[in-house]
Amino acid sequence: MVKVTNKRNGQVFQARINDRGPFVRGRVIDLTPAAAQKLGFSGLTTVSLDSM
Repeated sequence: MVKVTNKRNGQVFQARINDRGPFVRGRVIDLTPAAAQKLGFSGLTTVSLDSM
């Protein structure tokens, strides 16, 4: 479990990491569309990750 914080608006979401693939250079985490919506974005944005 990680706490994902949208750096643009401060919204926070708790996410479970299932898989880290396929690798895309420059990306740290891929979220589902539902998780992105809860964080207030679609597409790409800057986030921070904290362990739970």
